[in-house]
Amino acid sequence: MTAVRPALVTEARGARLYGVDVARAVALLGMVAAHVGGVAEQLDWSDPATWSAVVNGRSSTLFAVLAGVSVGLVSGRTDPPGPPEIGRVRARLAIRAVVIVVIGLLLMALNTPVYVILPTYGALFLLVLPALRWPRWALLTAAGVCALLSAPVAIAIVPAYADASTFALQLGLVYPVVTFLTYVLVGLAVARSDLEARSTQVALLASGAVVATTASITGAVTAPVPWDAGDAFPGVPFVPQGASAGQAFAQVFLSPRDHSSSIVDVVGTAGVAVAVIGLCTLLFDGRGVVARRIAFPLAAIGSMPLTIYALHLVVIAVLPPLPQEPATWWWFAVGAALFAALWSRFLGRGPAERLVARIASVVPR
Repeated sequence: MTAVRPALVTEARGARLYGVDVARAVALLGMVAAHVGGVAEQLDWSDPATWSAVVNGRSSTLFAVLAGVSVGLVSGRTDPPGPPEIGRVRARLAIRAVVIVVIGLLLMALNTPVYVILPTYGALFLLVLPALRWPRWALLTAAGVCALLSAPVAIAIVPAYADASTFALQLGLVYPVVTFLTYVLVGLAVARSDLEARSTQVALLASGAVVATTASITGAVTAPVPWDAGDAFPGVPFVPQGASAGQAFAQVFLSPRDHSSSIVDVVGTAGVAVAVIGLCTLLFDGRGVVARRIAFPLAAIGSMPLTIYALHLVVIAVLPPLPQEPATWWWFAVGAALFAALWSRFLGRGPAERLVARIASVVPR
């Protein structure tokens, strides 16, 4: 069976990481579930009926962390090049970023009931370019600073969106740039950690799980999600009416609510993303042909994330209003797997990925 072709950015040096492609598929299918699957609004681990809400926030976070991983893979994995090659890498990534922003704006023009992440995704590619040669400790330190600033910055920019349209809200408020820059920096640090090594994969799974669990418990104890959190806007901290100063502080910085931009939310969801990447690479990379064949349907989806993401929004736009239920998600998931597997098997790189790569090829390798 033909190997899965490159994704948004072509990986440089080393073998294709099927586990990363599978993780991309998990992120994509999770976002589709949040859009059409009729998942619960808030996650309550004590109530199994709400467990479907695990995709809220965490899927887009995983998508953003994987953006950082992709940038790290294309820029040399554990050994980023120096001048002049790094300049060419930055130029190609900058062109890809602009094209992704344009595609995102076109998808926003479809007026689907979905907040489109691609413009933010492209902007993050541009913002992370200066960090391509930073060591891991510097990347993680910068990510920590962004996590601390996430909530204050999200609150500070709210007045600028007071009279904004739904179109404008998707440009920096729903997916706050500082918050999501945290995730991309974490992903870049992950890519610099030798993802092909079994010890790295185990360490990512274990550390991500510990961080995510610790953050979840901390948030649940110090800042339980208020009953009226359904009125909260995604990406912005929420403080219920009548809250004391201490309660307000806790909700802003320690809330476990999805898309709250609190430290607990940002660190916890980043931990989930790292654990998923560690698990997927542990299961599918370096495990032989059988593992690759098992991974192929999901890896095919993950090899063309831009195509699958765009197609699912086009389908939502052109079809009559779809029922928000698990069956709808299953139709999307099966359709995506069939399309991606057949396209990858016979045509290789996804159509949107091919377009982006061709435009970026104006910069010589």
